[in-house]
Amino acid sequence: MPKAVVCRELGPPESLRLETFASAPLSPGQVRVAVRAAGINFPDVLMAAGEYQLKPPLPFTPGVEAAGDVVEVNDAKGVAVGDKVIVKMRHGAYCDEAVATPSQLVSLPKNFDYAEGATFLAGHGTAYHALIDRGQLRPGEVLLVHGAGGGVGLAAVEIGKMLGATVIATASSDEKLEIARARGADHLIRYDREPFRDAVKRITDGRGADVVFDPVGGEVFENSMRCISWGARLLIIGFTGGIGLAKTNLLMIKGASVLGVRAGEAVRKNPALGEVRIKALLEWAEAGKIRPNISHRLPLEDFARAMRLLIDRKAIGRVALTMG
Repeated sequence: MPKAVVCRELGPPESLRLETFASAPLSPGQVRVAVRAAGINFPDVLMAAGEYQLKPPLPFTPGVEAAGDVVEVNDAKGVAVGDKVIVKMRHGAYCDEAVATPSQLVSLPKNFDYAEGATFLAGHGTAYHALIDRGQLRPGEVLLVHGAGGGVGLAAVEIGKMLGATVIATASSDEKLEIARARGADHLIRYDREPFRDAVKRITDGRGADVVFDPVGGEVFENSMRCISWGARLLIIGFTGGIGLAKTNLLMIKGASVLGVRAGEAVRKNPALGEVRIKALLEWAEAGKIRPNISHRLPLEDFARAMRLLIDRKAIGRVALTMG
């Protein structure tokens, strides 16, 4: 019988359980996917704890992205048995069998394995939406990427460099920064060796960053306001380090903008945005220009340890669960 990670009570990863379930028959327009890998994302952790903006009714299975093979089709157009696909979900990816509709499926890039497919669209889609739709990053600008050792941070480094920006990456260890350098970062800053606001001013000869990509929040966001250029755009991706306060005097003096980034919600409001984004990401992936960095691949039953790698910031890039 297929297996899934189930959240029956809100709490830490260790409160989740691996359970078997009966395969449901497909309704017309649905497909069945044998899931080969699922990506771990920080919203999964928050959702299981009841701390995310989306609060599915209990019980539910976490996970917003998976990849696998189509094994059954019931009158679903454009999909065939044997197709290798990425599956986009609001939740439900931590399983070895999923039911989906064609609108949730994206072809797996030919040069990606399943784990890379399952850790691609959430991180790189967020970075794309942030830098292109929201931040309107231009060639020659300075992009400051916080949390550059994480999955979405590394995606921002890759895409920012590809768009022609000078990329400054910050992270908590030399190992994370070396991966960021390999993905295109021009300058590296370790948080614990020099205040990053001073380092950014030094690197830019006092001018500051044009775009700040911030999945960390808290003090990192607050200090970012002190190393920005005129007309800077501060992109709020998340708040793994706490919720920061925007000092309006600093923003006014620099003519700066603070922009919230919700890549998934933006597509639900305007589906055309998603079509453009996915087309570009798939083209770049197949051309070898972007690729997830997966530091850990763990079997489905090790879901709690996999989620802990994100919580404890031990992952470099992405973590994937693998099935079979």
